[in-house]
Amino acid sequence: MTPNSLLKRVGDSLRETDTMVSVAESSTGGLVCSRLTDVPGSSDYLDRGVVSYSNAAKVEVLGVASGTLDEHGAVSEQTAREMATGIREVGDTAWGVSTTGVAGPGGGTPRTPVGTVYIGVAHGDGETSSIVSVRRHEFDATRQECKRQFARQALADLLDAVGRADGY
Repeated sequence: MTPNSLLKRVGDSLRETDTMVSVAESSTGGLVCSRLTDVPGSSDYLDRGVVSYSNAAKVEVLGVASGTLDEHGAVSEQTAREMATGIREVGDTAWGVSTTGVAGPGGGTPRTPVGTVYIGVAHGDGETSSIVSVRRHEFDATRQECKRQFARQALADLLDAVGRADGY
């Protein structure tokens, strides 16, 4: 699937389900939102995006628990889960997407090597708590290419989740 067809499919799926998405980005630095806004009419389904690069921003803006960051770190399944839930709640949207990872060239560890990203996708209808899935992905690329692949994967994970929620 080409990047443009992925963007079209994401937009079409959100329009068909009449739902909005909010995005919380760390490792992608706003690239997911940038890609979403490359499509004319994206205001039909994109509510907002937050670049929460620092831990303080994750806590203050998205409601990530300090204890989660202390215990699991910024690049973790738990943090991605809380980021996705937090942005969905802040935006009061049906969907929340988060990215947190290590784009490199430094910062990796044996447990979380450069190229690792956690992508969270939260879904809720305003009456129930978020249902959240988090996926870990690993890419072997330069910093810029990692960011592009992280963003593309976040959009693919969102498309997959919207399709499952809509019964595809």
